[in-house]
Amino acid sequence: MIDRTFDPTSLLNAARDAFAPVLKAQQEGFKSIERLARLQFAVAGDVLETGLARVNATLSATTPTELFSKQNDLNSQFVDKLRSRAQEFATVTSEIQSQIGQLGTQIAAKAVPARKAA
Repeated sequence: MIDRTFDPTSLLNAARDAFAPVLKAQQEGFKSIERLARLQFAVAGDVLETGLARVNATLSATTPTELFSKQNDLNSQFVDKLRSRAQEFATVTSEIQSQIGQLGTQIAAKAVPARKAA
């Protein structure tokens, strides 16, 4: 018969070690969601600024030619802003993908020795 005493410290340490990669993945996931939300908020701000500039251009234009010219300039600026935001979005998503790959590799590397020990 095996007579072992209950050791809560080793139980907690084992649970902490087992769930550490999951906790890290969860934290990285929340950071990624925050980055994406901030990027979307920045795009919404660009849309709002462009809308206000268009209203201002419409109210301040004296001739249709001047209005067309201002609207054309605003469209060009807005497209440039959106292009830069799209590049930021692509950069952020590629960074997120690489982080997920690294976390998956770390979790798998930690799981293999634990499985062999069992």
